[in-house]
Amino acid sequence: MTMPVMEPDLDATLLRSWAQTVDDGPFSSLCWGERIAFSNPDSLTLLGALAAWTDRVRLVTTVIVPQLHDPVMLAKALATGDLVSGGRLTVGIGVGGRHEDYRAVGADPATQTMRGMAERVAVMKRVWAGEKITDSVLPVGPASVQPGGPPLMVGTIGPKTVRSAASWAQGMAGTILDLDVGKQAELFDVARDAWAQAQKPAPHLATSFWFAVGDRDTARAQMHRHLRRYMNWIPAEYVDAMAPDTGFAGNEDELIDVLQRFADIGTDEVHLIPTSSDIEQLARVADAVKRFG
Repeated sequence: MTMPVMEPDLDATLLRSWAQTVDDGPFSSLCWGERIAFSNPDSLTLLGALAAWTDRVRLVTTVIVPQLHDPVMLAKALATGDLVSGGRLTVGIGVGGRHEDYRAVGADPATQTMRGMAERVAVMKRVWAGEKITDSVLPVGPASVQPGGPPLMVGTIGPKTVRSAASWAQGMAGTILDLDVGKQAELFDVARDAWAQAQKPAPHLATSFWFAVGDRDTARAQMHRHLRRYMNWIPAEYVDAMAPDTGFAGNEDELIDVLQRFADIGTDEVHLIPTSSDIEQLARVADAVKRFG
């Protein structure tokens, strides 16, 4: 389950309630994404809060963009998050889709590439390995609970990105817009082949999609409102055109059917993305996941 971090009018009480409800429920992971030029909470600050508010679920960034951060400071912050969560952190990373976020922090949009991301991952892995990256007295710490640092997942929707990440990622944390299970299965096959060629264990295969639970018309309207707000860098008419076919909008039985279709193609985990901060949406999905489970 993903935190409703892209919704308006958030406060600490609502965020804590979501986190603790997810931790108490049937979910395997608690996820959240990163944007800069938006009203969402800072990802690394929220990591500390989520580590304190939860005890069981894995904490998964879906995704954080390393090019928007100093890689040494990012490695230190994530190692700290792994420490305070007791080794429950998984780091999903991606190149990001918005130049405005790069410009907001003074990052070079020319680094918005897989190569730019891989270079920063290499630095982070050196930090987590305890190497000295300067002539400092001690290496950059703290040491993460998980040896070698938290596992890394590549956030992607395309085969080229998947193949290029096989050398450094433990799996993929993708996104699917239209719930086309066939296309997702093809991408999973690309990942399996790429990891096999890299002589690595089979990848962790995760995907995500937006959801709205309710009668179909009401749920689809909720989805549309969310997409209009979240996809504010895309012309509104394009968002309007894609909204009828994006994500899941329906009742609990229909959601269970969708989850089963993803399970049938070997999906290890689905990261559900809410389109409302109404905790009743979370409760309804929790009931569906319990029935599915």
